[in-house]
Amino acid sequence: MMKTEELKLAREWDKVFPKSEKADHRKVTFVNHFGITLAADMYIPKDAEGKLPAIAVSGPFGACKEQSSGLYAQTLAERGFLTVAFDPSFTGESGGFPRAMHSPDVDVEDFQAAVDFLSVQDNVDPERIGIIGICGWGGMALQTACVDTRIKATVTSTMYDMSRVAGNGYFDEADSEEARHQMRLAVNAQRTEDYRNGSYLRAGGVVDPLPEDAPYFVKDYYAYYKTPRGYHPRSLNSNDGWTVNTQTSLMNTRLFTYSKEIRSAVLMIHGEKAHSCYMSRGAYEDMVKDSRYAGNKELMIIPGASHTDLYDRTDIIPFDRIEAFMKEHLR
Repeated sequence: MMKTEELKLAREWDKVFPKSEKADHRKVTFVNHFGITLAADMYIPKDAEGKLPAIAVSGPFGACKEQSSGLYAQTLAERGFLTVAFDPSFTGESGGFPRAMHSPDVDVEDFQAAVDFLSVQDNVDPERIGIIGICGWGGMALQTACVDTRIKATVTSTMYDMSRVAGNGYFDEADSEEARHQMRLAVNAQRTEDYRNGSYLRAGGVVDPLPEDAPYFVKDYYAYYKTPRGYHPRSLNSNDGWTVNTQTSLMNTRLFTYSKEIRSAVLMIHGEKAHSCYMSRGAYEDMVKDSRYAGNKELMIIPGASHTDLYDRTDIIPFDRIEAFMKEHLR
């Protein structure tokens, strides 16, 4: 029997983006198959009638629904979709203990639980449900599309393949047996210390203070997560980050194994100048190569855009294309 945990949810508007007058907003909760209750913001088009197409949104990895995912969800509600932006298990306002943990199977289940929830809403057409994942949750969205046939359309934005980064390092510079062995030694030594101490070491969010010689993409992260532009007290990236030992499951997993078997539509969006662009290019190539279902797959590269530009730059995020894509495939 499903049991829902009672969560303490903020009732005030505490997003990093302004509230729209074109969409209604309310807090909702739903439970996943691991028994964890998730918190979400639901956005409904003003004066909406009948059964609507619906979209579940999450990400970036280590963010909260008051940041990018909420902006995407509210913007698409303005364009006629019922949307939910949810906090993943163990983070934000969602349940789950210990805090700041994650695992790829739980991540996928969270997206599927959002689809469960949307599928039974009186004002949602269960045959017209899509998902959007941003950054690391773009990877989890694509992974979910591999398994959940109820999803008719998937959009990934500025996608991170978290398993590739965990196993190979940035730009695949640590793609060797010895490098992975050293990472395993460090993570497993920390597991012992965590158990001895009775607590879990946090990896830290975005570095602060920012070193002058930090890579450009770290400076971009700082400009979003550590400034009024995007800072939120419930965001892991804005504060103490994930637990160190969360890396273990990603190091031992490879996402997208069955991506070429995704029959539903997929739109992958990435910035041309994003340090992470190689991840979308690689995942897209693997998805369409020798696939019978490549016809409804698309890779859209935004000229001049960086990774974090697609977090909140509404002048750069291709919402017109996302809207058109969703309307085409959620009909």
